Amino acid sequence: MGSDEVRDDVPLTNLDQPLFDGADATKRDLVDYLDAVHDRIIPELRDRPLSVMRVLRGRAPFMQKNVPKYTPPWVRTLPLWAEASKREVSYAVCDDRRTLLWLANQRAVEYHPPLVRAGDWEHPTYLVLDLDPPEGETFSLAVGAAHLVRQALADSGLSGAVKTSGAKGVHVFVPLDGEVTGEEAAAATRAIAARAERIDPVLATTAYIVDDRHGKVFLDSTRAGGATVVSAYSPRLRPGAPVSFPVSWDEIDNVSPRDFTLHTAVDLLGGRDPWAEAMPEPQRLSADLVEEGRAIPVARVQAMHEGKRRARARRTAEETP
Repeated sequence: MGSDEVRDDVPLTNLDQPLFDGADATKRDLVDYLDAVHDRIIPELRDRPLSVMRVLRGRAPFMQKNVPKYTPPWVRTLPLWAEASKREVSYAVCDDRRTLLWLANQRAVEYHPPLVRAGDWEHPTYLVLDLDPPEGETFSLAVGAAHLVRQALADSGLSGAVKTSGAKGVHVFVPLDGEVTGEEAAAATRAIAARAERIDPVLATTAYIVDDRHGKVFLDSTRAGGATVVSAYSPRLRPGAPVSFPVSWDEIDNVSPRDFTLHTAVDLLGGRDPWAEAMPEPQRLSADLVEEGRAIPVARVQAMHEGKRRARARRTAEETP
């Protein structure tokens, strides 16, 4: 096969080039994989302003939010004000196969949608806990922490679906009904993390500062509000080109993130959509869960204040004769 072809009126180029260092995959592998799962990944991307991780030859990977000037007019875009950079950012919205193929041809490897949909910024569709294990071969620890989160959810009258992050961790998603506000979801996420930590504080921690985690799994409760989380079925810029893959609660103890790659994921799906199948009905949050979370400081803010406090303490200690 030649290196170029056209699919869905999208010219695809340089398909036989290596995708990135250590990927053990070509650009064609990326395009073929995303095309094969387009009907599964697009429901997760549709109507959401998309951030993608791209990797161009000879350049370091970069996160792209603002679409390039040469973006075709048929790619749906969404202009949003970026407070950080004080400018309007034009995001791509991936609603169809054609847009996904175009993004794949741009060497967009990772797909990071936000937890909200365009036009309804106040009501996130998911509550997410991102379970980040310590360095090393520690995926089994992340799985253990996922079971803690599942228990904390069950104790709170909630249920979620679980997937590998495609890196070294695990994501637990709880679908929310359209009534839950972003503030309520953020508070409830902090409360679930705290409840999971209380079940087994030896395994899991909510400590935002890395030095305070002491080899435990970090229960990251900051994926709320406008935060993005890598989509189910998204490839990752990691050695071997793994994929963020849905697993059932019954099988998660017996898998490794390396099981799911650009080369293996389609066969493992076997024509199914396990993410859609595993996702419970949208749920509402109990008032006591939200209230408990409101009393817990936001981790990032708490860490910032704690960092400043420690710096002051160090300075004082150095100045004391």
